[in-house]
Amino acid sequence: MIVAICKFFYWIQGWKLEYTDSPDLHRCVMMAAPHTSNWDFPITIAAFRKMGIPLKFTIKKEWMKFPFNLIIGPLGGIGIDRNPEPGKPRKNMVDVMAGLFRKRDELCVVVTPEGTRKRSTQWKTGFYYVALRAKVPIALGFCDYKRKVAGVLEIFYPSGDVDADMRIIMSKYTDISGKYPELYSPDLRYV
Repeated sequence: MIVAICKFFYWIQGWKLEYTDSPDLHRCVMMAAPHTSNWDFPITIAAFRKMGIPLKFTIKKEWMKFPFNLIIGPLGGIGIDRNPEPGKPRKNMVDVMAGLFRKRDELCVVVTPEGTRKRSTQWKTGFYYVALRAKVPIALGFCDYKRKVAGVLEIFYPSGDVDADMRIIMSKYTDISGKYPELYSPDLRYV
């Protein structure tokens, strides 16, 4: 029902898709940028459904309990437990997320590297390290409100040279406009 509402919203608002179909879209870390509004979520869900990609996102395991699991589960939520085992340190989010790929043949997990809907001039790079550790590509997902186009800019294969790769990734997002453009900034360390 929620997915149908998202698809209807996508269609009624006049959004279009822009992407190249690739088997890599079914096993990747998907960046979602810019992230300036809560409206990004329904647009992203609808775009993924239209592309035939099962959207997944991580959330604290506590949100996957009844009654929230009835909504979050069908939307693609995967509960993450980072609590330490007795006598061990707290689990690293990168390791936990990379571990998800070991358990699944197909997984496209969405990450918002800005980490917030507020203006952020320094993105979180965990998505990059998850892709490296899991040996999967990074799909450069986007929602461009100015053109009303959402999709995937390209599939990017991380080389391990974070600085060089992040400069390439940032160059792809320079002409993308969020719902609130004043709240969007690429990572200024890499432009």
